[in-house]
This record gives sequence, structure tokens and C-alpha cells, in this order.
Amino acid sequence: MFARKHLLSRLSRFPSNRRFASSNPSQSSYQVVVVGGGTGGLAVSSTLSEVLGRNAVAVIEPASYQPLWTLVGGGIKPFSASSKPESEVMPPNVSWIKNKAIEVKPESNFVVLQDGQQIKYDYLVVAAGIQLNWNKVKGLPEALGKNGVTSNYAEDSVEKTWQFLQEFKGGNAVFTMPSTPIKCPGAAIKIAYLAEDHFRNAGVRQSTRVIYNTGMGKIFSVEKYANSLTRVAKDRGIEINLANELVEIRADKKEAVFKSNKSGEESVLPYDFLHVVPPMGPPDFIAKSNIGNAAGWVDVDQYTLQHNKYPNIYSLGDSSSVPTSKTAAAITVQSGVLKHNLLSAIRGTLTPLTVAKYDGYCSCPLFVGRDKLILAEFNGFNATPMETFPFDQGKERGSMYFLTKEIIPEIYWRGLLKGTWTGPGRFRDYFN
Repeated sequence: MFARKHLLSRLSRFPSNRRFASSNPSQSSYQVVVVGGGTGGLAVSSTLSEVLGRNAVAVIEPASYQPLWTLVGGGIKPFSASSKPESEVMPPNVSWIKNKAIEVKPESNFVVLQDGQQIKYDYLVVAAGIQLNWNKVKGLPEALGKNGVTSNYAEDSVEKTWQFLQEFKGGNAVFTMPSTPIKCPGAAIKIAYLAEDHFRNAGVRQSTRVIYNTGMGKIFSVEKYANSLTRVAKDRGIEINLANELVEIRADKKEAVFKSNKSGEESVLPYDFLHVVPPMGPPDFIAKSNIGNAAGWVDVDQYTLQHNKYPNIYSLGDSSSVPTSKTAAAITVQSGVLKHNLLSAIRGTLTPLTVAKYDGYCSCPLFVGRDKLILAEFNGFNATPMETFPFDQGKERGSMYFLTKEIIPEIYWRGLLKGTWTGPGRFRDYFN
């Protein structure tokens, strides 16, 4: 894993000129263009714009910036703590292009914007996130945010999650997970545990069925943490149904239709509260641009994050083909690797001996209540634990809850998005 101290030593050899980001760049050609102003795009562009100087790096991002929604939907954090104007998190030295990328032309090194403009690049970083496909569940777009149907993945309904939980008086509380890759895969089950904990505190648990239906064949990809989550669910009477995919919502009847991914049979489950995680997939422009693999993700080497066909293209995070969980924690390490390799390529020093490699690190903080958390840290390449602390992280702990609720958000805003946090590897080495 690329060490942060090496990155900072490189930064010290380049001048910096910190000013406010430009939202209306006058130029149409940049040394580096970053598609996406989310976690990966900001972590990378923060450092690159410091190293390469003002107006060398452009970030294409039309939207505002809003992470941490599980905490909002679970009633742990207010919405205001999860949302910041893009102008507050955009690196000062970048040119911010408030537009949407609709195509990449890798043969000629252009990004095509929604308004028809074309932006020229020497190097391209694709950090475009993941696409939420609400329409793939029949009736979901129409039902969302109404009569107990909600999702922590939607800006318009994330606050409704906590509202509906507070209004819930008993019945079937149903939580879903699709079989597709999703961002923050632990989020689907975290809200189920937080809701169950709330029902107990609200005195409605005895009149409630808490049901978690996942289209996946496992409750979690790593056996150690899957066993922990299963144990907690059994102890608290949470029903877990595997390979059970949500395919339709009949809002007029308050019914959810599920399809077995094993037998193909459909079943109908009445609901009083329904939290939906929508199917997700790669952004459409990736396939259109012929920079994706067969599944539509940006086709990069899983270790170096460099494109397998176009060496001046890199990708990290949710839109990349790296076969690990799509989490912000994975991005921490990926960002350090990508920045090292891209800067080395720009300077002409990238060789098999100097290349940095991503080690597969991922993490999912798994809330199992309002004061307990299982901190899952693992190698996403082989689904084995990769824990930082010198104790069993498969056990739910109040200390890990405090870490995730109070400390990790500060690391996120002040470290990761500023480009100075590239993962907990040095702490893991120290403790172990």
C-alpha cells in the first residue's frame, strides 16, 4: 500500500497556490480531468491540484455532495450533518465544471458534456460513482416516500426513514437488498438493526416482525462478519431470508412482491414499513464510451487502477471494475495508489518497480443498535478479515460505535476529501 508520508513528501516539492475553485473555467483543456466530485473524485483531485498547480486539474460534477445517509435515516445524525454544498468541499485549485459527463472519447482524449461541450485531457480519472436504477423495481418510483415506503439512498426520502420509524406502531417492517452490486453494501442491513433497536425502545417490538430480504446468497460476503450478523439477528428475532429479490411494490395494497433467485417463484409480503435498497449498476456513459468491461464498469487493473487498454485513464471507487466492495473505506486506499501511479506516469517514473498496488482493503461499519457496532474490515479480493485493532472486531462494541459516529466523519471531511487520508494501514501495522 502506498504510504501517506511518501505522498506528502512529493507534495512538498511542488508549489501550491490555494485559491477558491473556479465554477466557470475559461479553458477547455486540462492536464488531468476527473469525472465525478464524490468521495473518490475529491480525494484524488485534492492532491493532484496541489501537486500540479492551479488550472491543471478539472472536476466535472453537477450535483451537491451528500454522504452518511445511514446515520440520517437511523436517527443518529441530522440531515445537515450529511450534506455540504459542493463549493465547500471542492479543492481550491481545481477548475470545477458544473456539468454532467455523457461520453468519453478515449481515442482522442475528450470528455463530452451534457450541453455539448468537449473537454480535452492528458489524463483522465473516472470516479463517477454508481447508478441507482429505481425503475427496475415495478412501482417503486411511485411509492417512494409515501405510506411507509422509504430508502436511505434517496435524498427525498432519507429523512422519511426516521419519520416513518417514529410513526410505526407495529406490523411488518421489511428491509430489502438487491442482488446487484451496491454502494456501501452494509447499509441495507444496518438500517434493519437500527430500526429493530428503535422498536424496542419505543415499546412496539412485541407487535412487530422485522424481516430482512436480500437477493444475495449470504447475509455478508465475509464469513466472520456474516456469522456475527446472523448471531445478532437470531438473538433479537430478526428474520433473514436469502436469495429473495424485491421485484414489485403494490402500494395500494401495501404489498411487496419478492422473487426467489433460486427457484424463480414469487411470494407476496404485506408491509407496514418498507425500506428499499434499489438495484444499482454502472453509469450508462461508461459502456457508451467503450471504456468498460463486459459488466459495464471502467476496465482497470485491480491492483494499479490503470485502464487495461488506455494507459492515460484511471478509475477508482464505485464506477471501477475493481472486484471489491464499493465503500468509502476502499476508496481511501485506492486513492493513495491511484495518485502515486498517475503522478509517476506524468513524471515518467512509473515502472514495474515503482508502481503502487491496491491491497484490496475494504471496511463496513455495521451498526447493530444505537450504541453497538461491528467494525468489519476485510480484504475484498479474498473475503478475509483485515482488521486494524488488536481485538476481535467481529464482536459488537460501543467503542466502535463511537469511532464510527464521531471520529470517522471527521477523518472523512478533514482527511479523505482533502487528500491526506489514505487508509489505516500504518495503524494496522503498528497494532499487529
